[in-house]
Amino acid sequence: MCERHLGTLPRLIGRSMALVMVLVGGTTLPAVAQDRGNPYGEWRYWGADQWSTRYSPLDQINADNFEELEVAWIWRGDNFGPAPDFIMRSTPIYADGLVYTVAGTRRTLAALDPATGETLWTFREPYTERWQGSPRKNYGRGVAYAEIDGRGVIYMVTPGFFLHALDAKTGEPLEGFGGQIPIDGFRETGTVDMLATLGHPYDVYSGIDPTRGSITTSSAPLVVDGVLVVGNSAHQGGRYSRIENVPGDVQAFDARTGEHLWTFHTIPRPGEFGNDTWEEGAWQWAGNVNAWPPLSADAELGIVYLPTDAPTNDYFGGFRPGDNLFGSSLIAVDLHTGERRWHFQMIHHDIWDWDNPVAPILVDLTVDGVEIPAVVQTTKQTFVYAFNRETGEPIWPIPETPVPPGDVPGEWYSPTQPIPSWPLGYELQGLSVDDLIDFTPELRAMAIEQVSDIKLGPIFTPWVHVGNADAYRATAQCPSATGGTNIIGGTVMDPETGIMYVASRKACTGGVLAAGSERDDGGPGGLGVTVVDWMSGGGGGFAAMDGLPIFKPPYGRITAIDMNTGEHLWWIPNGDTPERIANHPLLEGVDLPNTGYQGHSTALITRSLLMFAEGRGGRALWYAADKRTGERIGAVDLPAPSSTAPMTYLHEGVQYIVVPIAGNGIPGSLAALRLR
Repeated sequence: MCERHLGTLPRLIGRSMALVMVLVGGTTLPAVAQDRGNPYGEWRYWGADQWSTRYSPLDQINADNFEELEVAWIWRGDNFGPAPDFIMRSTPIYADGLVYTVAGTRRTLAALDPATGETLWTFREPYTERWQGSPRKNYGRGVAYAEIDGRGVIYMVTPGFFLHALDAKTGEPLEGFGGQIPIDGFRETGTVDMLATLGHPYDVYSGIDPTRGSITTSSAPLVVDGVLVVGNSAHQGGRYSRIENVPGDVQAFDARTGEHLWTFHTIPRPGEFGNDTWEEGAWQWAGNVNAWPPLSADAELGIVYLPTDAPTNDYFGGFRPGDNLFGSSLIAVDLHTGERRWHFQMIHHDIWDWDNPVAPILVDLTVDGVEIPAVVQTTKQTFVYAFNRETGEPIWPIPETPVPPGDVPGEWYSPTQPIPSWPLGYELQGLSVDDLIDFTPELRAMAIEQVSDIKLGPIFTPWVHVGNADAYRATAQCPSATGGTNIIGGTVMDPETGIMYVASRKACTGGVLAAGSERDDGGPGGLGVTVVDWMSGGGGGFAAMDGLPIFKPPYGRITAIDMNTGEHLWWIPNGDTPERIANHPLLEGVDLPNTGYQGHSTALITRSLLMFAEGRGGRALWYAADKRTGERIGAVDLPAPSSTAPMTYLHEGVQYIVVPIAGNGIPGSLAALRLR
């Protein structure tokens, strides 16, 4: 299949070219590093480069000296926000000698000295009701960098849905970018009001009328070839009790002037491809389908790749019958025109909140002797979807597969879902009695009893509803709506080998729907008008017994997958067995394996090592493993557990690793490591 469809395609840069090395100043550099928009030793994008590989060719820190790492500096993010429990969600970037990050509910932008962590300058947007009403104030994931007219420029998006461009060295606004915002405190230049081109009536100070819905931002914009592409985010749909919301349309702006270039409608309008998948005119009121994770791009092909989430409401879609393009999809869009090149919908009519939670990763592969420019998307449901990134042709078949029917009154169900034939899923999918804990006969009996009123089944089993005839308390949704895989840890790719390392956690939630009229709380925040028939009913928890996960370990893992063959090479637990499990009274006398920590591992890949931490709530340790085998090399202390994806850079000849942290009495901060 691959050879028949792909063998005559124009060959792009092959894996052999990707391995060509050049010697510059005594340092061995990969020839393709600049092609991905990231000079050697820098980290200019959330995902390191335009391809979102989260890979660095640095190898100063290696297996021989890893355990000599020590904390070089700590930067306190709680200095920039009032929340004492602030979680650092930003992955910094390093460009042209400085580190940049955002922190706090006002999403303050800070430039830091890479060697000391000293704050050099900051920028904070003036107060607006648009900021105050944002549901994602504390969700800033980072910033973007580009060189304009010979100088560096930092771009940031804010909870109030503004786009700012600042001089990277001084923090001053970029002259000629955007225009004056008619609100006290905004500067004469350097800002674009992104609501002005979104197409909805709005007030410049308070934003969109809440009866229509709301929109905000979380991830950094993507800058490629002079084009700024901006995704967006919204309220968490599980608590959303109305059918109306703002669609997550993606916009692009000129990186020099801020001029609006194009808008891609993630919910197609009449006459646009996919509009017929919104039956009964549902496109008019439904919203979300946000491109909220970081984006990726191929500058040579002129394509930006948009991963999207589920439509409003996450768990019930009777008011939006049909497949609902482009919900829970990967969309390849022309970078310069905004036209759709191709798309693939991972979930038809998503009613599980299994959106695409991480950036698509670009990589050049050799599959069955054929060189393929690929894009790989990992998901909350822990499937790997792999495509030719130019044509959208699946690298391995993704057949439409029958899935269990549902019986919620008024719901529209897709009879099939596209399930990859290869690679295999890499975490628990669905739940059966065979998956339940079996350390002792007593524990297994307890687990079987606990799921006696839970609807078990394969992946894509629909939720039950309160009062249904079968009297199930809930459906076992495995993975849960938070994954599986998620942005906190995500996926990293070694572009030199084509081996992907994907973090996942084993987690289930109890899915039960209740009448919207009984749970309607006006929004949240008074959003929307029409109360949904059904919404998340809560109270479906079943996945733990006296603090023990109900299923067999490992509870969290990292899996190595060779994307040239699709084979799983190995997996390792995410860190070590938590003390609360190792010392649990119900497990006294049990010879436990390493269960791993049930969290999203935060990983980083370099030329020399796979490095990772256990994630939020885990141990405050930074681990290293052999990339080829997964064998653990060592661990060093962190000041607090990691909270999101780390990064690395080379500054004045020294390699630093920066790990976002939170916990152990330390609010959201950045911890930088270097060799002693």
